[in-house]
Amino acid sequence: MAYKRSIGVHTYIFDTLADLLARATPLRSGDVLAGVAARSELERVAAQMVLADLPLREIIATDLIPAEIDEVTRLIGETHDAAAFRRIPATTVGDFRNWLLLDTTTGAILRDIARGITPEMAAAVSKIMRNQDLIAVAAKIRNVTAFRTTIGQAGRLAVRLQPNDPVDSPRGIAAQIVDGLCYGCGDAVIGINPAGDNPAQVAALLHMLDEIRRQYDIPTQSCVLTHVTTTIEAIERGVPVDLVFQSIGGSQAVNDSFGVNISLLREAHDAAGQLRRGTVGDNCMYFETGQGSALSADAHHGLDQQTIEVRAYGLARAFSPLLVNTVVGFIGPEYLYDGKQITRAGLEDHFCGKLLGLPMGVDVCYTNHAEADQDDMDNLLTLLGVAGCNFVMGVAGADDVMLNYQSTSFHDAMYLRSVLGLRPAPEFERWLIDMGLFNGDLRPMDGPRRAEKLLGMKSL
Repeated sequence: MAYKRSIGVHTYIFDTLADLLARATPLRSGDVLAGVAARSELERVAAQMVLADLPLREIIATDLIPAEIDEVTRLIGETHDAAAFRRIPATTVGDFRNWLLLDTTTGAILRDIARGITPEMAAAVSKIMRNQDLIAVAAKIRNVTAFRTTIGQAGRLAVRLQPNDPVDSPRGIAAQIVDGLCYGCGDAVIGINPAGDNPAQVAALLHMLDEIRRQYDIPTQSCVLTHVTTTIEAIERGVPVDLVFQSIGGSQAVNDSFGVNISLLREAHDAAGQLRRGTVGDNCMYFETGQGSALSADAHHGLDQQTIEVRAYGLARAFSPLLVNTVVGFIGPEYLYDGKQITRAGLEDHFCGKLLGLPMGVDVCYTNHAEADQDDMDNLLTLLGVAGCNFVMGVAGADDVMLNYQSTSFHDAMYLRSVLGLRPAPEFERWLIDMGLFNGDLRPMDGPRRAEKLLGMKSL
């Protein structure tokens, strides 16, 4: 079915729903690279006008990727809650936007109908929203998950402590962990991206993280961000595994490129769940995504990169994960060219994920060859704090020397908590105070005294 709209003397025709969604998307370099972006601002406006009048039921009835060739499409259809959808008092995408922005549409209401929203619905409405709209709606929603800490509550901001080392040096990793803990980071997860995927090395890192956690009685969870098959092998060998990590995408083809499928993810989820290592909850999966991954794998099926990104969230929510993280600027300027595009993508991803009921975090980041700098990241970090982001990254010096990209530092997390009055996860907050790292008002001790408090009791 073709869609058309006239503006002045020009009539714009959009051949398919996929074409309409792509042309309505705010400008980003990845869509230009894929040849699906609007060819002018007028065409983009025309597409957004058509999209605003599009019935939501038409989006639900249309498979952007045919179900017979794509298991993600099948999962989205099988898990859609039609009864929840019928409780949404909106018939078109434009009506849906207006309803989301009403003061009477509370976070509780949005959580209640989340399973009635398809990824394609969320992507569509985001394309006709301003940045402030994305922030205002996301700020209402609290998607709370738990393992050893409770993440996502109002007034809380968690931090993934990311102690990556180029050669997986235990001393280098331990030093970064101590540094991060002294700044109140690590309540989301202490998660290492290993330099390699060797099972023995992964097992050694998992044992190390578990020893540190038990030695200091830290109420958090650990994770080595290796391939899901390596984690399953570690579980079978009795290695202490808290969370199962995997990168995922919005089509079967992109997941094939990652070496995963839904069956494998279910196997990993069940294996980790049977360990019952959580103390306050049982959410045991950690997923990472990012706009551009499908295009870079030539697995986007002609969809714009934001729409197929949100389809990955439809896959993620089937596993009730503890954490979902969009690594928003990691792939490079070929997909998100500059700070403005990275900011828009981060707000879109966060909004869409929370609308679908996910515990969204954002790696506020960029590569060194992007037209972006740390000021751009400060802006996005602050906007996400206002929007109620569940967690952000904590990287020593904001410079990940193993993955070779720029993220957010331990100090950045302290800044955001300070200016917005946010606190760590409750279990972790009590530990920080009990350890003498922070006082009762959550003001940190000075740097040397924090380290002395931690290291003076026991040695790593």
